[in-house]
Amino acid sequence: MKATLPERVKGVCCPPSIMVPPAKVDASVEVLKALADPTRLQMVAVLKRSTRPVCICDFTAAFELSQPTISHHMAKLRDAGLVEVTKVGIWAYYRLAGHLEPKTRALLDVLV
Repeated sequence: MKATLPERVKGVCCPPSIMVPPAKVDASVEVLKALADPTRLQMVAVLKRSTRPVCICDFTAAFELSQPTISHHMAKLRDAGLVEVTKVGIWAYYRLAGHLEPKTRALLDVLV
């Protein structure tokens, strides 16, 4: 069955209603931008599978990246609300954020 297109009148637009609140769009974009980087997506996968927080030094060793680069990636994940950090002395331990929305958790289940 072929769909019929509505008749258009030149100069008359019928804009669709925007159903997603701007704040929700902004939050979703931040999460998606944070996960769009291959290193950050792998970091999230490590945290998702880990039964305990992961030390920043372990990420540095695993990814063979400098500590400032790893910290930059973690800052992006933190800013997006995906991870939480606990500092013990000079060490920073990361884990997935406990308050992730169910839809965000479902997205992570699909991605990693």
